[in-house]
Amino acid sequence: MACTVLCCAVASVLFIVIAVLIFVLQKIGYFYVLLHGADRESERHGGELVAETLHKHGVKFMFTLAGGHISPILVASEKLGIRVVDTRHEATAVFAADAVARLSGTVGVVAVTAGPGLTNTVTAVKNAQMAESPVLLIGGSAATLLKGRGALQDIDQMSLFKPLCKFCATINHLRDIKPVLTKALHAAQSDTPGPVFVEFPIDTLYPYKLVAQEVGLSSGRGLFQKVLNWYLHTHMDNVFAGAWDPLPVVPIPVSIPFASSSEIQKCVELISRSKKPVILIGSQSTLPPTPVDNLASELKNIGIPCFLGGMARGMLGKNSPIQFRQCRKDALKEADLVVLAGIVCDFRLSYGRVLSRKSKIISINRNKEQLYKNSGFFWNPTLALQSDVGSTLLSIARGLKGFKCDPEWIKMLREKDNAKEKANSAMGDQPTDVHLNPVKILHKLEEMLPDDSIIVADGGDFVGTAAYILRPRGPLRWLDPGAFGTLGVGGGFALGAKLCRPDSELWIVYGDGSFGYSAAEFDTYTRHKTPVIALIGNDACWSQIARDQVRILGRGTACDLAYCSYNMVAEGFGGRGYLLDRTNEDRMETILRAAQKDAAEGHSVVLNCLIGKTKFREGSISV
Repeated sequence: MACTVLCCAVASVLFIVIAVLIFVLQKIGYFYVLLHGADRESERHGGELVAETLHKHGVKFMFTLAGGHISPILVASEKLGIRVVDTRHEATAVFAADAVARLSGTVGVVAVTAGPGLTNTVTAVKNAQMAESPVLLIGGSAATLLKGRGALQDIDQMSLFKPLCKFCATINHLRDIKPVLTKALHAAQSDTPGPVFVEFPIDTLYPYKLVAQEVGLSSGRGLFQKVLNWYLHTHMDNVFAGAWDPLPVVPIPVSIPFASSSEIQKCVELISRSKKPVILIGSQSTLPPTPVDNLASELKNIGIPCFLGGMARGMLGKNSPIQFRQCRKDALKEADLVVLAGIVCDFRLSYGRVLSRKSKIISINRNKEQLYKNSGFFWNPTLALQSDVGSTLLSIARGLKGFKCDPEWIKMLREKDNAKEKANSAMGDQPTDVHLNPVKILHKLEEMLPDDSIIVADGGDFVGTAAYILRPRGPLRWLDPGAFGTLGVGGGFALGAKLCRPDSELWIVYGDGSFGYSAAEFDTYTRHKTPVIALIGNDACWSQIARDQVRILGRGTACDLAYCSYNMVAEGFGGRGYLLDRTNEDRMETILRAAQKDAAEGHSVVLNCLIGKTKFREGSISV
């Protein structure tokens, strides 16, 4: 009896030992390695798999600031014809990818090194999240065995990006690269677009032999060393096992929410019964699959007054009879129906307070949270559609065939708009205490912008003035940071936009404060032959902040800058520079023409415009 009990106990222990051993072997990939093997002699590396996947998805540009963790990706991508564009700051690389995403309707791609390379991108990634731009961020990291052990630039990167990105993943095996990247690219574009992050430990990117040299295998003969060597070999084999098995890259169809036919019909009925309808159109209207030109054409057919914001600026062209720019508050107060097409009731609409309680409101947005933002407090939607803005508007417009907006309603809005435009223009003639009138400069630029121009907005006070004066010539020809209000987007946005539209004349409208964030990118423009023109409103001040700070607190602490020679900075980076002040005010047009000529000949240009103060921006918000 005792013998039987002892045998059972031994058998149980043996079973547990075997089970644990099998579990451990499975955990370290031993059985997968047995089935698939790892080619220890191959000179191929994971960077090739990354490049192949991106190439199959139609990626044309990769933005980066070089780092050893990601070098294999950069080299392999360039070999496959992906244009690798290196910038002077990682944030600029993300902003450039963001611009490519907005203008191309695809995913913008950026690759940066581990640790500080990734932390430098955080603000730009958050901006892409809030602007709903599909951006793929590729980041290096410490080797799989060295995470958390004090390796160079090793931090918990996932904790940083999980709150910012729709999808986050770490590559632990080369065989995962293609499917994970394919999934990430799909997630970036689906539903509400946004940034995604894929982390690549350095041992998943370099060739097997090189990784083996760095792992620390020893020739020691002790049992511990032999077991350790076996474990390290097995781990590396598992990282590389199955890497080169044939695995086709097939892009996953993008998931887009569409409105139902009954929802469209309800919208049509509401609008048909309205007398004073207004449509507010935001950036989501420019997302695929609806071509922006098609949407613009249908909107013009139904003739409902439109106010455009974000990337939708320019959708209806420079001068459209149904587009209004200056009287939005008045229009919303009197409208009996308002369509919020990708427009959110955040600070830009006073959290919904500018909407009349008497108005019927149709809200359209891909994002459910944004769809109902602040509802129940100052506004409530009559009808809320969680759907793609462009296709929904297109269907509504087609359902409204024969609908005619009350001409008196349009006439009243036009009169208000024209009166405000006239008042704005008159401000350009007012004298300033020192230097040039910023309104006058911007009106002159507006007269001279060609039809193929693209405008990038990066700044506070001067750029806020420009938003009321400059008219984008067509769809997708205006880029601003969006709801996050990030300074420093200009350098990257301009780079990405110029690569997408090389024949367009690219203008960055800078404040002197914001120019400091990306001045060094004029070196990037020179090296990569992407000429742009920067118009800097230089008032030697953070004016948007100073205006309220001085009024409320009595001091302009930390708001003063200097009238720096930014034009000379451009020349140091291989560009051209011009100073525009009162001494050459009579030659303003000549100087602007010279800048256009320089850019056409391949030179980036900085126009350093010394400006004074006006009352144009009084009452604008800074918080």
